[in-house]
Amino acid sequence: MTQTIDPPAKREALDQLFQQAGIRLKRGPLFDRVLSPKDDSFDFQRIEGMLLGVAIGDALGLPTEAKRPEVRAKLYGEIKDYVPYKGRHDAIALPSDDTLMTFWSIEQLLADGAFVPEALADAFCKETARGMGKTVRAFVAARKKGTPWQLCGPASAGNGALMRISPVLLPHLRTGGTDLWVDAALSAMLTHNDTLSLSVCMTFVAMLWELLDMSQTPDPSWWLDRYLEIATPLEDGTLYEGRGGYFLGQKGRPTELFEKELTRASQKKLSTLEACQRWHSGAYLVETWPCVLYILMQHADDPETAIIRAVNDTKDNDTVAAIVGAAVGALHGKAAFPSRWLGGLSGRLRKNDDGAIFQRIAEVREMFWGEN
Repeated sequence: MTQTIDPPAKREALDQLFQQAGIRLKRGPLFDRVLSPKDDSFDFQRIEGMLLGVAIGDALGLPTEAKRPEVRAKLYGEIKDYVPYKGRHDAIALPSDDTLMTFWSIEQLLADGAFVPEALADAFCKETARGMGKTVRAFVAARKKGTPWQLCGPASAGNGALMRISPVLLPHLRTGGTDLWVDAALSAMLTHNDTLSLSVCMTFVAMLWELLDMSQTPDPSWWLDRYLEIATPLEDGTLYEGRGGYFLGQKGRPTELFEKELTRASQKKLSTLEACQRWHSGAYLVETWPCVLYILMQHADDPETAIIRAVNDTKDNDTVAAIVGAAVGALHGKAAFPSRWLGGLSGRLRKNDDGAIFQRIAEVREMFWGEN
């Protein structure tokens, strides 16, 4: 285990970033919310579900990533199982950057025993992930030039931080407190220092923490209401508009845009395909996040259906499905996923290390959960 940066030092670093406007986020009341530790009644298979949900959604979506839903449907029909990746004849479930960056984050936590911003920044620079976007590539280039980790993250509202943010809560399962919010903010800003990305990442971490304890699926309205409640005070007033679909030319604060559109879609009872097509469903969070929320509003009670809809009804389908997978996995646990999905996962993080993600999850359980 390497030398870690202690929680007071991370909090001081974040406070300095707020004071110097080095982080594009307002210090909302979430940062003062004190979490209770998970007790011995907590079922760790909910953590397994959260992490495996990322890998399952990613692998189901990867072979048809970036195809428009209507094109995908003509080529593959309704995708419900793993399909062969480019140039392959088997349907082995392979990872892309969604899974890899999630589990590289886990490997950093396991190596250091805690989230260490500089260590995670360097971990992301050691290897190249299939599907890594231009924002992360710009981050890597800056870090390799010796830029301090606090300054490497471009001001990008892409979905690359959200897709890999879930592991940040692992070291806090037994401790609770307020340090999770510090870790979440610093982890998110490493690669995407943008108010939309940061506010959505912070909100999603908070929602995941709550989902882990829920005994039943929340009311459909919970997803939008909880997002608005947490994210609104975090936004810094930056206005956004989409690159296509309805949000093209509709400039506004994200919470205002999403509240209007998600409410409208729900009232009109749009299908997830109709809604996600309307929002363009690409890798820009103005498109990704409303799709995630709407799929969960419609199908969070059924993890299999939620992920299938994400895979089939969106353009950036591997990432949307990975994020949806994390949410329904946290809510329902590993046992809710079909055995064909779990058994079909390669579990690969590097060439010839099949099963590695399952080993990392076992190590997480030992280090961050264990027994009191």
